[in-house]
Amino acid sequence: MRTADQGSLHTNPLPRGASDNVSCIVEADIIYIRYSTDFNGIINAMKIYTKTGDKGETGLFGGDRIAKNSARISAYGTVDECNALLGIVRTFDIDDELDDILIKIQNQLFVLGSDLATPGDREPSIPRIGSDDVKQLEEWIDHLEASLPKLKQFILPGGSQSSSFLHLARTVCRRAERWAVALLRDEPINIQAAIYLNRLSDFLFVAARSANLKSGHSDHFWNTPGEKK
Repeated sequence: MRTADQGSLHTNPLPRGASDNVSCIVEADIIYIRYSTDFNGIINAMKIYTKTGDKGETGLFGGDRIAKNSARISAYGTVDECNALLGIVRTFDIDDELDDILIKIQNQLFVLGSDLATPGDREPSIPRIGSDDVKQLEEWIDHLEASLPKLKQFILPGGSQSSSFLHLARTVCRRAERWAVALLRDEPINIQAAIYLNRLSDFLFVAARSANLKSGHSDHFWNTPGEKK
């Protein structure tokens, strides 16, 4: 579990009546850890559950509460799913370069989740996803694609374990993008968040092909109906 000095904890202002030495993470449906600090700044772990979401609502950055089945919660909840899948990929035998890229993306997905959990008219507590983040994905895509055979037809997901799970992460990422677009139709959000998801799914496709290539697995092409073999 990440600790506070690793930058994964984002805190809310203290609730009214709370002790001055207590700090708590914004719920936003995904609670990573709750903690308090003593007067020497030492972090003390607290219980992970809050019971505030037991009636089907959750809190956003800024204090608003919304239903857990809303498009916004579905969007960043699906981002969390994608992040978990990348964590699985990193348990497999992948090369150091891809592992380094994936952990950077996992960290960015925390930023993306926070972005989507912050209404568009609210001041974000951490920087939102920006065009530079999208550009970084494009640079990684170009770098990995340079060593891959050119594609002339669709390929089937599969091959190595890492490639298969990268394809699964890609489909989950596409679902997150669909939820983000649905949310965008109803209320203002950071458009770069949706663009990032679009580009991330492209990256995951290329990364899956790269993982197969480096593990000695070939692409398996779709047998187009009616096409001569």
